[in-house]
Amino acid sequence: MTRIQPRAVPQQAFARLADAGLHPLLARLYAARGIHRADELDTSLKNLLPPEALTGTAEAAILLADAIEAGARMVIVADYDCDGATACAVGVRALRAFGADVHYLVPDRVTLGYGLTPAMVEIAARLEPEVLITVDNGIASVEGIAAARAHGMATVITDHHLPGDVLPEADVIVNPNQPGCDFPSKALAGVGAMFYTMLALRAELRERGAFAGSKEPNLAELLDLVALGTVADVVKLDRNNRILVAQGLARMRAGRMQPGIRALFGLAGRDPARASTMDLGFMIGPRLNAAGRLSDMSLGIECLITDDAGRAMNIAQELEKLNRERRSIEAGMQEEALARLAGFEAGNRATVALFEPDWHQGVIGIVAGRIKERLHRPTIAFARANDGELKGSGRSIPGLHLRDALDLVTKRQPDLIVRFGGHAMAAGLTIRESELARFDAAFEEVVSELLEPAQLERRLETDGSLESGYFALDAARMLDNEIWGQGFPAPLFDDVFRVERQRLLKDKHLKLELSRGGARYEAIRFNHAEGAAGQIHAAFRLGVNEYNGVASVQLMLEHFEAA
Repeated sequence: MTRIQPRAVPQQAFARLADAGLHPLLARLYAARGIHRADELDTSLKNLLPPEALTGTAEAAILLADAIEAGARMVIVADYDCDGATACAVGVRALRAFGADVHYLVPDRVTLGYGLTPAMVEIAARLEPEVLITVDNGIASVEGIAAARAHGMATVITDHHLPGDVLPEADVIVNPNQPGCDFPSKALAGVGAMFYTMLALRAELRERGAFAGSKEPNLAELLDLVALGTVADVVKLDRNNRILVAQGLARMRAGRMQPGIRALFGLAGRDPARASTMDLGFMIGPRLNAAGRLSDMSLGIECLITDDAGRAMNIAQELEKLNRERRSIEAGMQEEALARLAGFEAGNRATVALFEPDWHQGVIGIVAGRIKERLHRPTIAFARANDGELKGSGRSIPGLHLRDALDLVTKRQPDLIVRFGGHAMAAGLTIRESELARFDAAFEEVVSELLEPAQLERRLETDGSLESGYFALDAARMLDNEIWGQGFPAPLFDDVFRVERQRLLKDKHLKLELSRGGARYEAIRFNHAEGAAGQIHAAFRLGVNEYNGVASVQLMLEHFEAA
């Protein structure tokens, strides 16, 4: 069962925002999201938290500046998702602009797994680097950092994941979530941590006179990459992240973006002049992620670091093919998962753990997310790995910190989980295949203790009813132009409508014509084939449907029930 629950709107904040000149609809939406003053919405770069506030950036800047002056070779070890790819691209582009000798590597998801492992260090050692830099990984790589140091490499970790009980003995760690770091934005993505490190490095090089007589590199040119990685990694859009994303989107809308991002927009059929966070999260990010899921994320990174528009388009076309393949694999896996869950009574359990021998490691996270959305239960999907192991990818629900839950499982049964890591809402782990049933029971026991029964009931927070005058293109465009995302959700409204007509598109999308108060509205609910009652209570987003060059308002239904 889903309970639709309108957000409270603090009236004083609403009045203050409206009095400051905000559009009344935006004033209501922002007040409901904790904004009290109009200046909190100022996304100018001058409001960005300073690099020196992030622990480790000054030390990293000195180490890297020394390495550049000495002509030392650097190797970046990236993660194989969109955040890792964009972080790597930021590092490569910035360091090359600073005159560094820099290369990059990405571990193979299937054979090497996540992060800086000793095996990954051996591969990096073939490039004979004097400095090893991690992006979007490394905070859990105790053995990997030790191996790098044994090879004589200086090591710099840039990461944002939560640390374990023991930190790697790297020369420098830049991570807002490391112990002792007072950086106010704990939600910084991996690409954000690398961007901040490059800002600090530029300041250090400036102090040393490195740019005397030459043009100083403009790191703002990398903000499109920062925005993409931040949105795609679904980190909380606190004020600092909203500034980074807003600045990146502004550059895209103005046509100033990397050739690879422009090519991905084109293949997705989206106009960069109207770039939105929805485009980044649901159109561009998945196409880039497809490389890391099914092939080699080096393909995605090359797309982001090339300045050749033709090459960028060729690579983007390869990414498009991989994304189509990913969707096909995902659809089959999801169908298998739902078939297994046909008789599943969600009320009897707090968790879901699924495994099929032929599932693909690169897609289990997406499948876990789909099942979690359908059942509103923390879900982990497993795929077979090497040496009798299973790799799992989990997605959580509000109220359960998934990484902490796995940590508690490990504390109670130290021999059960081989390794794990992640965030509150998403985590990965490895177990032995023979231990699947034991893990299922242990995970269920821990989550049942951590969650109250009421938290297992899906609650859909909405912004209440939408006034008739706002069912218009200008209102829909205005909302699309704002910065929405994790922790700062896009507007979702609810109301009661009469269903005038309904039909299925492509056997899986429900197209409806709704009426309310004498007005009629086009609506659609994607991936929902079940018909609607004559009158429904629906939760919807205000969308824009463009067909044959004509734009019209369309209600994007997220949920409905008979009213």
